[in-house]
Amino acid sequence: MQIPLPKSMTELTGLIAAIGALGTAAFGLVDAFKVLPGGGISRAGFKFIRQTIRKLAPKVAALDGSGLSPDSMQFTLLSQWINGAATTDQVNIAKSLIKLRLTPDTATALASATGVDANVLTQVAANIRSGTALTSAQSDVYGRFDLLLTTLLDQAYQRADQRYRNAAKAAAVVVAVLLAVVARCVLKSQISYPEAALIGLIATPIAPIAKDLASAIQTASQTLQAVKKV
Repeated sequence: MQIPLPKSMTELTGLIAAIGALGTAAFGLVDAFKVLPGGGISRAGFKFIRQTIRKLAPKVAALDGSGLSPDSMQFTLLSQWINGAATTDQVNIAKSLIKLRLTPDTATALASATGVDANVLTQVAANIRSGTALTSAQSDVYGRFDLLLTTLLDQAYQRADQRYRNAAKAAAVVVAVLLAVVARCVLKSQISYPEAALIGLIATPIAPIAKDLASAIQTASQTLQAVKKV
């Protein structure tokens, strides 16, 4: 049994909307997986952020006097990541947490990670702790440190976001296929299981553009009809 072809433009646009709705429902269910222990699918991609934090905030004795351990920083950032906070806000929070760990003890490791002068950054850390104004040379190094820190964190968050989106799309495809197959079974449709699976496979890619695609087809149909009457 083959999938019945639409007999009119209304049926075609309705079919596209229905398939798009299936894809949207699949994305919604995937997003709901956040309630699973540990954040579920939302944890996808966070490893890039974790790796960068471990590089910028290595474990040292006595918590560097900052009171912030890398583990506590990662927990805070993971909470922001799972909750879907704006990427810019997450980068700023991560940068602020790392800067709080800038002490004479951690300056060398941070300088190595960001590529700035270790001696000058150590002086900057000491001046910040004592409340002493920075010299022009120190301000320049601290400005470079801030810029490079932002760049490293932004790269990590961009890679993490790409991994999450890819994982979410892959999971949504699986969910859409399962929904289509279950619907075929429950409704005892004339559509075969392979055809139901095919509908599930195309539902996720179509979902974001279903409305625009249906509208474009409808417009094209009206245009052809208008030209035919001329």
